[in-house]
Amino acid sequence: MRVRIPRRSLHAQLTLLYAVPFLISGVVLLAIPLLGNRQATPAGLIADPAVVTNDGGRLDRQFTTSAWAIAGMVVVSLLLGWFVAGRFLRPLRTITATAREISASDLHRRLGRTGLHDEFTDLAETLDDLFQRLQAAFESQRHFVANASHELRTPLTAERTVLQVALADPDATTETLRSACHEVLTLSDQQERLIEALLTLAHGEQGLQLRTPLDVADTAAEVTAACHQDAARRGIRIHTSLEQAPATGDPDLIERLIVNLVDNAVRHNAPGGWVEISTMTTATGSAIRVSNSGPVVPPGELDALFQPFRQVGNRRTRHPDGHGHGLGLAIVRTIAKAHGATLDARTRTSGGLDIEIRFSDE
Repeated sequence: MRVRIPRRSLHAQLTLLYAVPFLISGVVLLAIPLLGNRQATPAGLIADPAVVTNDGGRLDRQFTTSAWAIAGMVVVSLLLGWFVAGRFLRPLRTITATAREISASDLHRRLGRTGLHDEFTDLAETLDDLFQRLQAAFESQRHFVANASHELRTPLTAERTVLQVALADPDATTETLRSACHEVLTLSDQQERLIEALLTLAHGEQGLQLRTPLDVADTAAEVTAACHQDAARRGIRIHTSLEQAPATGDPDLIERLIVNLVDNAVRHNAPGGWVEISTMTTATGSAIRVSNSGPVVPPGELDALFQPFRQVGNRRTRHPDGHGHGLGLAIVRTIAKAHGATLDARTRTSGGLDIEIRFSDE
């Protein structure tokens, strides 16, 4: 059976810390006169018995008085130590109680200042920053879950509607049923892409599990070759300038980052528009830049493009063809953050975006 040792409170520990030195100092101060009196009679001299008796009685009384004084000092030092420790720990108790209430019920509250600008104030400010980040994280998570639920529900509802209409048609033919099946398959593909995007976003937020040397230019060349057909179908011209750009990271995540950058530039463009993809070596590492023409994005709404399922103005970030889910650039930012890369996005006055990702050698 394991014996559990009672936990000593910080209040009791500080009381002993304050009381023991004070008590030791008092005992030493009381002991010095007693030792002096005991050694007052020189060695080798025969003293008068009456004087010796009187001195012995006086020393006994001094010892008794000192013992009572020491006992009183023990009590006084403990009381003073308890009082001083309590006053010292009062702000800490306040911080602890308030922090428990905030963490249990209301993340919108803050501790605020605890009095003088001391270590307790620094602790309160640190906890306030932590609560603010937790509040932002929880609100972002709730927003993400709500939108993800809506996005996942939409294709399911559409699939059910297509099937119900096909089954309710008494004159349905093989061709109409085949068409309904194709629509369901298309909706299923959209749902699969959404789930894959959600998994990629979650993977990027967990941090890197793999770091491998790679050349961003090679990955960009493969991605660009794969998207040429889709770009040509939309009437989008793609220009590339791919110089060597060594980096270290997760090859799959970096490929997904480039795929989403190029896919966003192609889909959110205008007929007859263009996309420029370039890679380069910088003084601190490597970089990839993707620029594109397209609709004008107000600078104040640029950050919304990098939020999951966010709207820009009154328009959804999803593309009308149903392939986008408003996660492309959110995934780009998450993957860049996981790699310690710097993301720089700017709007173009003539329309479109300039997005640059800079990877560091560190």
